[in-house]
Amino acid sequence: MDLEKRPQPEGPRQQPPQPAPQPRPQQAEGCLAVAIRLPVRIVVLVLVVPVRLVWDALAVCGRFLYLRALRPVGRALGTALTWLLKAVFVWPWVGLWRYVLVPVGHGIGWLAHVLVVVPAVWLYERVLTPLGHGIAWLGRTLVVTPATWFYASVLTPIGHGIAWLARAVGSGAKAAGRGIGAVLAWLFKAVFVWPWVGLWRYVVVPVGIALAWLGTVLVVVPALWLYRHVLTPVGHGIAWLARGTWTVLATLCRWIFVVPAVALWRWVLAPVGRAIAVVAREIGDALGHAWRVAGHLSLVVGRFLGTLLRWIFVEPVRWAYRTILTPVGHVVRDAVWRPAAKAVKDAGRATRQALASARDSVRQARADVRRMLFGAPKEPVPVAAGPGEPVPVPVARREPDTPEPRNLEKNPGSAVSPHARG
Repeated sequence: MDLEKRPQPEGPRQQPPQPAPQPRPQQAEGCLAVAIRLPVRIVVLVLVVPVRLVWDALAVCGRFLYLRALRPVGRALGTALTWLLKAVFVWPWVGLWRYVLVPVGHGIGWLAHVLVVVPAVWLYERVLTPLGHGIAWLGRTLVVTPATWFYASVLTPIGHGIAWLARAVGSGAKAAGRGIGAVLAWLFKAVFVWPWVGLWRYVVVPVGIALAWLGTVLVVVPALWLYRHVLTPVGHGIAWLARGTWTVLATLCRWIFVVPAVALWRWVLAPVGRAIAVVAREIGDALGHAWRVAGHLSLVVGRFLGTLLRWIFVEPVRWAYRTILTPVGHVVRDAVWRPAAKAVKDAGRATRQALASARDSVRQARADVRRMLFGAPKEPVPVAAGPGEPVPVPVARREPDTPEPRNLEKNPGSAVSPHARG
């Protein structure tokens, strides 16, 4: 409940205060729950806090082990096993299918087409089709045409005559059959139907009626009198006796078994069960409360340990890295590494220049030797140029007059100056 009165906002129009939602009435607690709650929570808290600390420590270690060791190792093992399974079970069959079975299948298909399909098509088109056409023409000429003429000219008139004769004979036989059928039907009724109908109507029915009357007089009427005047009173007496006996037995069983059981349940088991339920509920609530409190304590302890480890290990290492190692690294970089790298670059540049000079000297010596052995190349006769046109200058064909060393670097400042002959 809010014991302080909240100020209402001032303004020209003030809305009426909204009624606060009524909390649900809590169930009234007995003195047993109030009496055992505090000691149970204290005992459970003392027992649960070490368990929660150990649980959180194990959870942190397990999460670190899973993230840093088990999952990378599992991924590596999965990759290796996948590659191994593909190399053992997939790639050989793929290679066998792609490079063996498919080419062999194509070759077999081409051979079957060439050796079977093409000859079969040629045989069908060139031999069997003309032969079939000839056989069909011969069949039509020798069999179908004579058979058609024989059917139309011989068999059809004979069939019509036989049909007319059969209709005439059938009409006579039908009339004779009707008369014979009427005589046979009368004989059948006289021999098999009318005697049995007379026997049933004039013998069996009267005898049945007489037997039914005798059964009613001799069996039904005595049975009804016996049921009404003997069995019904006896049954009523037996039912009354059974009800009395059941009432007595039910009363005895109620006072012997039911009443003690109800009293035991109401005055012993139900209170004990409620007490056990209250204790179990309080223990469960205490466990939940202690687990949450232990979680907060574990979080505080973990943060304290993390802060302590950071101030003991991480901060000194960070301070040493920023204060000592970084300036020392800068000094080493500026005083040692960069001069050494520059010296190495200068040495490489001097080496490249020396190699370029050696290549030029070798090239000039080779040109001099070639000139001494084979003579100087003939220079083309200059063509007289017109007034105002420049005179073409001969260009060396094999050796350049002013050689320039080749430089593989893209830096234009590293180009080597040309050397003079000598």
